[in-house]
Amino acid sequence: MSAFKDKVIVITGGSDGIGKALVAQFLAMGSRVATCGRSQDKLHLLTVQHPGAPLFLKAVDVSKEDECEQFIADVVATWGQIDVLINNAGISMRALITETTTETLKQVMDINFWGTVYTTKAALPAVLKQKGVIVGVSSIAGYRGLPGRSGYSASKYALNGWLEAIKTELLHTGTHVMWVCPGFTSSNIRNAALNKDAKAQGESPMDEGAMMTSEECAGHIIHAIQKRKRTLVLTFTGKRAVFMNKFFPGLADKLTFNFFFKNGQLIK
Repeated sequence: MSAFKDKVIVITGGSDGIGKALVAQFLAMGSRVATCGRSQDKLHLLTVQHPGAPLFLKAVDVSKEDECEQFIADVVATWGQIDVLINNAGISMRALITETTTETLKQVMDINFWGTVYTTKAALPAVLKQKGVIVGVSSIAGYRGLPGRSGYSASKYALNGWLEAIKTELLHTGTHVMWVCPGFTSSNIRNAALNKDAKAQGESPMDEGAMMTSEECAGHIIHAIQKRKRTLVLTFTGKRAVFMNKFFPGLADKLTFNFFFKNGQLIK
């Protein structure tokens, strides 16, 4: 029997990519799942794909504190508890700092960092009561600043630091806090990434077919939650980037530049 059977799992950003894969896998294990996203159409598609499943859906913009609070209140009112909170909602960006608007940086921080803060604060009493798990879906960019992703890297560094701080505060409460850092994973995040004008770029400059699938990534995350790991860094490239940046930061700068630039132009 699954360790997550009948548990209440809350996943932000569950209508796309890793979040959508997490929704499907938790439902398959007998969990009750609540998720949110900004697109009502994509949320409706989840009901079509999982007919009759114990699935609570709500359109939410996680950059809005009142919407996060209402979402969590509705989940608790519906199912009375929260066992696992997965802060997955996020957005990326792709623009050089010389042309990036502060609006782009602000939007990324509002969603990736403040969205996690708002949802976690709202859910904390319920999670503490269950001695549950709080998860932040971070990124390798939270360990290694990536060119063209200055705001994204900043938001993930902030996320990692905040989660580490509250993990320490809650160390003896029975509630577990962890952050997971996928490497490049095939999803919609690069298509929706903001450009220098805070608009979705609409296409990915990366080879999506060569990346870890969202489904595989979700499986690793669920295993890490069950084992209550401290952190999870995925893919060989991701692990190598974290290692190199920690022990050989100067070399990591050069290797990272060479990966993202060609003839002085940002190509990835």
